[in-house]
Amino acid sequence: MEGVIRFALSNFTLTFLVVGLLASGIALMRASKPLSAPVVVEALFAYFLLFSIGFSFLYNFVMHTFFGKMAAGFIGWEDSPFQAEVGFASLGYAVVGFLAFRRSFDLRLAAVVGPSLFMLGAAAGHVYQMITAHNFAPGNAGVIVYTAVLIPIIGFVLLWLQYR
Repeated sequence: MEGVIRFALSNFTLTFLVVGLLASGIALMRASKPLSAPVVVEALFAYFLLFSIGFSFLYNFVMHTFFGKMAAGFIGWEDSPFQAEVGFASLGYAVVGFLAFRRSFDLRLAAVVGPSLFMLGAAAGHVYQMITAHNFAPGNAGVIVYTAVLIPIIGFVLLWLQYR
């Protein structure tokens, strides 16, 4: 059980993506039948924003702000005052994700675009570190790199589906 918990907390972006999908499934099971495409997209998008943006970035805030030395070590970096800056940026994204949970398309657009640019930039930085510094620490070269690309793609697909 300890291994499962360690995996879930170490790969929080994947964990919150899966939890969001589970919450969407529960919401859809409770929704009026038959389900229409807009109802399915709304459930998927709302819980994606709540978990993959809101809770994921809140977790990132806590880790980088209050456990900065541990977070830096997991990534394979030295601790730095920039840990707090990453943490507070993450807090801002988390708040926008929470606000966008059941709100307008425009707010949802902001909740996807800002964090997506952050995550894609982080993914590029991680790949750069793998190539130049041979940093293959779990927090630099693991699941985080894949989800830093996958989550923005999912977010933009959901935006497109909801816009349609």
